Amino acid sequence: MPEKSYDKRTHMCGVLTEANIGQQVTLNGWVQKRRDLGGLIFIDLRDRAGLVQIICDQDLSVQAFQEAEKLGSEYVVSVTGKVERRQAENPSLATGVIEVYAEKLKIVNEADTPPIYIKDDDEVAEGLRLKYRYLDLRKPSMQANLLLRQQVSNLVRLFLTEEGFAEVETPILTKPTPEGARDYLVPSRVNAGKFYALPQSPQLFKQLLMVAGMDRYFQIVRCFRDEDLRADRQPEFTQIDCEMSFVDQEDVIDINSRLLQHVLREVKGVELTQPFPRMTYQEAMDKFGSDKPDLRFGMELIDLSDLMAGSGFKVFADTVEKHGQVKCIKVDGQAENYSRKDIGKLEETAKTYGAKGLAWMKVEAEGVVNAPIRKFFTDEEIAAMLERTKAEDGDLLLFVADQPSVVAAALGHLRTELAEKLKLYKEDDYQFVWITDFPLLEYDEDSKRYVAMHHPFTSPVEEDRLKLKTDPASVKAQAYDIVLNGYEIGGGSIRIHSSEMQSDMFRTLGFSEEEAQQKFGFLLDAFRYGTPPHGGIAFGLDRLVMILAGEENIRQVIAFPKTQNATCPLTDAPSLADEKQLEELHIELASGKNSK
Repeated sequence: MPEKSYDKRTHMCGVLTEANIGQQVTLNGWVQKRRDLGGLIFIDLRDRAGLVQIICDQDLSVQAFQEAEKLGSEYVVSVTGKVERRQAENPSLATGVIEVYAEKLKIVNEADTPPIYIKDDDEVAEGLRLKYRYLDLRKPSMQANLLLRQQVSNLVRLFLTEEGFAEVETPILTKPTPEGARDYLVPSRVNAGKFYALPQSPQLFKQLLMVAGMDRYFQIVRCFRDEDLRADRQPEFTQIDCEMSFVDQEDVIDINSRLLQHVLREVKGVELTQPFPRMTYQEAMDKFGSDKPDLRFGMELIDLSDLMAGSGFKVFADTVEKHGQVKCIKVDGQAENYSRKDIGKLEETAKTYGAKGLAWMKVEAEGVVNAPIRKFFTDEEIAAMLERTKAEDGDLLLFVADQPSVVAAALGHLRTELAEKLKLYKEDDYQFVWITDFPLLEYDEDSKRYVAMHHPFTSPVEEDRLKLKTDPASVKAQAYDIVLNGYEIGGGSIRIHSSEMQSDMFRTLGFSEEEAQQKFGFLLDAFRYGTPPHGGIAFGLDRLVMILAGEENIRQVIAFPKTQNATCPLTDAPSLADEKQLEELHIELASGKNSK
């Protein structure tokens, strides 16, 4: 047999310890760094397990020394030598007490100079990182993120299996159905003019599995949504998808709280107290301006509308008269630290969320209020505001007066922006909260009809069922979201399991009987054959891992993500199709140009 181009390794680089001193080892990996000190060459050798220092001494091995002279960054090498105690220990390195004296070194593969540095603190532009993602993934932090993702997936799979869930795969090529976002469509070659859709979620199939009697189902599944992207959203993403029969909301919340408790214990060594806090949708919007509140800090929204009715400040008084709100947030101890210029920047942030402006007050010594709007208020009104807000000397008050949705959005985002800037929370704090009692429907002004706040298969609460036909806006949903540190990491509901109720829901959403049958006939038909009550939840695996990894962008925990424009710099996807492929798919582009 031909000689191998490398010697088979005996150990990974990062696992060597004092226990290996005196042992002969063979290591394979990449050259992180090379330092030539004349008769000695030091090499930092890296693999997935970590990094170890190699010493090539020409007095020990001329062959190893001569090969080491040729090395460049990211060369792949095979090294055989003896593990010795390191003369100058490096406590910041896992292998910092040992080093390996090379007796034989083989260059397995040379490398061009990498276009990005293979180190965690490299500040290269993200576009370049994604173009050379296979190099970016060599970084220890990126590999740690992917291994963390695997750990979380394994923990989830084992926990749910032990809880009696069956893992079942559902189709990727399925039927286009309106579920909230645009579908990715796939043309069918053998069915001219027809299209599959990539699933936005396995929603309908997991409900059909409940009809099929599977009782408890889960799947770690790829999902696809053609929507505008952001830091915590990708066109293709991974869900932890669960569904259960003969359960109510309490059952779903209980088992999934225990799942998250298990994951945090095993991954972060954090013991979470059960039960997790709960908050209604309305309470979350009132107090935090968001249905995904970050509970790691306070700074709740404070309603002053009743105090401002009829006040001397016309902007506030008129807003209340028009059924709007006046709310504020109190920023403790920041009166002196925020100049008018600083507050002007906060006002620009508020305006991006619809606010017309941002009023402010600074509470100075002995309760004296300094503010351009101070002259419009009586001493009694100022005293009432200070009492309501519990403002003390040195505090800064920020006000927004507008319709409730604008007030919530503007102050809610200011709240989180200020908390991040002022470091009001610890990065390793994990605060979960269940949000419940969502509205079932919301009115869409553009289409002039009601749309489902979650999806059209969500069941209304029992006491509101009859209101679906008479007062749909007041109907509450049996829906629940789980929020972690200001991110919605999961959401679910108790589903409609009656064909009649599902038809009523479709009618409320503006579907004709023909449209409902065309798009969802298979589900309505299935419901006629004995459907158990059922409900479930779906977690965003990418978001959960992002938070556990301490990252701010889910692209950091996905091996090959897309950019914000849904493109892949590595493969240049999406790309133009070949003329022959388009002909086979019975497609002609509107431009008349099928390919370049």
